[in-house]
Amino acid sequence: MTTLSQNAPTSKAKREETEDDGRAKRRKMEEEKQRESEQVEMRKLENLLFGSLYNPVSFGERDGDVEGSDGSALFRVDRSAVRQSVDSEDDDDEEEEEERVVVRKGEAAWEDEEEKEININIASVNRLRKLRKEEDEGLISGSEYIARLRAHHAKLNPGTEWAKTDSGITDGDSSDEGEGGGDDDDDILRTNEDLVVKTGGSKLCSGLLEYSQHADANIADPSNAPINSVQFHQNAQLLLTAGLDRRLRFFQIDGKRNTKIQSIFLEDCPITKAAFLPNGSEVIVSGRRKYFYSFDLEHARFDKIGPLVGREEKSLESFEVSQDSKTVAFIGNEGYILLVSTKTKELTGTLKMNGSVRSLAFSDDGKQLLSSGGDGQVYVWDLRTMKCLYKGVDEGSTCGTSLCSSPNGALFASGTDRGIVNIYKKDEFLGGKRKPIKTVENLTSMIDFMKFNHDGQILAIISRMNKNSVKLVHVPSLTVFSNWPPPKKNMGNPCCLDFSPGSGFMAMGNAGGKVLLYKLNHYMNA
Repeated sequence: MTTLSQNAPTSKAKREETEDDGRAKRRKMEEEKQRESEQVEMRKLENLLFGSLYNPVSFGERDGDVEGSDGSALFRVDRSAVRQSVDSEDDDDEEEEEERVVVRKGEAAWEDEEEKEININIASVNRLRKLRKEEDEGLISGSEYIARLRAHHAKLNPGTEWAKTDSGITDGDSSDEGEGGGDDDDDILRTNEDLVVKTGGSKLCSGLLEYSQHADANIADPSNAPINSVQFHQNAQLLLTAGLDRRLRFFQIDGKRNTKIQSIFLEDCPITKAAFLPNGSEVIVSGRRKYFYSFDLEHARFDKIGPLVGREEKSLESFEVSQDSKTVAFIGNEGYILLVSTKTKELTGTLKMNGSVRSLAFSDDGKQLLSSGGDGQVYVWDLRTMKCLYKGVDEGSTCGTSLCSSPNGALFASGTDRGIVNIYKKDEFLGGKRKPIKTVENLTSMIDFMKFNHDGQILAIISRMNKNSVKLVHVPSLTVFSNWPPPKKNMGNPCCLDFSPGSGFMAMGNAGGKVLLYKLNHYMNA
């Protein structure tokens, strides 16, 4: 008994030792299997995210042929945190803080060292040949392959400029009281120009035009005949109106009383057009006569000019004045354009089109002249050399009826007898590109009148043949304002239109003898 009792503890200790060794071996085998399983799953996940780096031959296979495409390799249980907590059970919190890896912006969170060791043949698979930089290029490293894929993706999907920033973002806690707090706010607000527009600012919004109607501009002395011309003086307060009742009227525009200043009766000339010289010194008045009038504003004196020497035109009813106030261009017979000096009132030269002339428009500097007419082409003339710089077909036009140039000379609009308006970039048109940047087809009858406002953001288009046939185009977006003409308002048959120098007011004359006055709320100055 004594011998048995002495051997019992020894055999028990041996059994426990054997069991511990078995458990340790089983645990070790389980850990090795776990690691191998995790490596297999990691490779599957890498293949799904970055492509089959370990099996280059399978690049041409479809997505359905890739192992784990059923979603089994997309998710796994991460037990690394559990093992780490068991192994580092006795570690202090300070040691854990030291082992923590800080990832900063611009640094990779994880890098695969095997990428540099793997070679991929991009010439063997059709869909990878686009990544080659040279025609005979074949094998490239895995890291180079990933870099080229990313570059190709960025090329096909360019990012938006407003989302890019040059300023770096630092890691760590930030507060409003920090040094960079105010700068971050400024960076956010730095690109708000196209998103937020202040009332009365320089950028006009598209869609709906904000306006209000005021008392008629000629309420103090309305006409009993169609209004053929309305124009604001450069001081923004004086407005002229003229029409077939042979009266030239001047009004002081304040939006309320619109007091009449003067009315002049021309006994022998129903007025078809009247216009200030841009310098504001005089008014040119014409009708279906072989002469025209010049009215000196300073001395309140009318001068009758014509007929022009050497010409037999029976009508000088249509003309345009250059922006430098030096030249008046009249539409003549048989394709001729007559150039008259505003200083001497004498004919200084003529230009000849192939077809009849129907419309004219000066450039912003007065050195060039645009013309169109019966041959459906737009001519650009150099007034210094008196030669045609360029002529091109106005797209879709058989007969040009109206021309208009923007204040800065970058754009011009051409209207036709079919109600179509083409808007062109002048430089592109002169360079041979005849495709308009926009074609406006909202009107169906002949275009009789067009006008840009002072900053070129609004283009007014008028057709006299139908009631309410007036459209306003938002030039930056090349769209038509949807609330113009005003709904459920009878504007009559529009004849002419003008914006005040600051575009605060817009006056429109109609065939009923009224001059409708509108305040454009976006513009603060008249």
